[in-house]
Amino acid sequence: MIHGFQTQTEPLTDYERNTLLPVICRGLVTKIGEGMAITNTAITKAMKGAGYQLTEARLRKIINHIRINGMIKWLIATSKGYYIATSGDEVQQYIESLRGREDAIRAVRESMERQLA
Repeated sequence: MIHGFQTQTEPLTDYERNTLLPVICRGLVTKIGEGMAITNTAITKAMKGAGYQLTEARLRKIINHIRINGMIKWLIATSKGYYIATSGDEVQQYIESLRGREDAIRAVRESMERQLA
């Protein structure tokens, strides 16, 4: 869990792992290519409409689980939503985007550490 974000980052519950995860995976595997991207809000709304209990924060946690465990190959996220990349070049671009975000977070952390010293 991440301090200050306990609710959002706590481990998956049995309900999330056994009920929501399979449904979300079945939906995401159909989202091949950027044109098929689906947003967090759209997924959450559809799931709630189907009677499932899900928040946007917990959906992000479930998708994080899917991606970390390689359950759906090349599942990426952009401002357009989640989708399965169609080429290695697209995945490489996404990796570079992730590196940029890592660098930005590191810069803030390092600044905070300097301020604390």
